[in-house]
Amino acid sequence: MFESRNGAIAKKVVMLGFLTALYIVLERFLSFNVWNMRVGFAFIALAVAGMLYGPLPAGMVGAAGDVLGMLLFPTGPYFPGFTLTAFLTGAVYGIFLRDTVTTKKMVAAVAVNQLVLSLFVQTLWISITYGSPYLPLLPVRLTQCLIMIPVQLIALQVLRRPIMSAVKGAGLQ
Repeated sequence: MFESRNGAIAKKVVMLGFLTALYIVLERFLSFNVWNMRVGFAFIALAVAGMLYGPLPAGMVGAAGDVLGMLLFPTGPYFPGFTLTAFLTGAVYGIFLRDTVTTKKMVAAVAVNQLVLSLFVQTLWISITYGSPYLPLLPVRLTQCLIMIPVQLIALQVLRRPIMSAVKGAGLQ
């Protein structure tokens, strides 16, 4: 019994490490930056971590991915607020998607992440970090959020079943 518990813990640690690496690759190399807008797919790693392991591990994937990504591949000054937002984004996916993934839960998770964390909180961090006035940034950031909401919903809807099937088949949950 003790060995199987250690095996399950080892699988979880390995999977969380893989998801952290995936987050970094998707965030740093497969995101498109246009002026101060970023369209990317790093949310997939956080959503999968949230589906499989819940809010705290998914938040840890986001925070670790942000810090490691910044250390390995810096794109600007480090600001801990971005790490906090990455943690909260993963936690939100974990809160909404942990037990069962329904369309309503996906919409709720994406809405909270985009309309609260990305639009208001991330904009605040950008304002502080780069000295830009907060209110003028909001329309541009709103445009990004309005683009990312359908992108995230479609990606999560398309990937939900294949990811869950693969994970269950490999015994990684």
